[in-house]
Amino acid sequence: MDLSLPQIWLIVGLIMLLAELVSVLLVFVFFATGALLTSLLTTIGLLPTTESQILAFSAISLISLLILRKHARRLLERRTNPEYSEFVGETAMVIKDIPGNGEGKIYYRGAEWKALSSKHTSISAGSKVVIMKTEGISLVVEES
Repeated sequence: MDLSLPQIWLIVGLIMLLAELVSVLLVFVFFATGALLTSLLTTIGLLPTTESQILAFSAISLISLLILRKHARRLLERRTNPEYSEFVGETAMVIKDIPGNGEGKIYYRGAEWKALSSKHTSISAGSKVVIMKTEGISLVVEES
């Protein structure tokens, strides 16, 4: 089976897209862009030689990386950093003492949750607390 140069560039582009899916670097997508555009330009006859294809691949990849990476990072960070606030303002019951600088447990919505004191003061079991925010899988609470 003989592959033409546009097919090879297409395969390289698809491999780079797969590499981007398994990495978190946000780099391979730009090389995929370079390879896929090189494949297209080769198919329509604008890049007849291997040297021109390699040059085009390098230039397209580098230019897209330099220009678009910062914008793409900002878009991804905006999407993944929203403050989760479903629990904020809700009341819960302390079931294991919450030390000033440590973790305790609260009972909320039928489950036990790790809890931290927002004011770094001890909160004893049996107290009612208000959820102020979330930190990962822990809830930051304040005595009500």
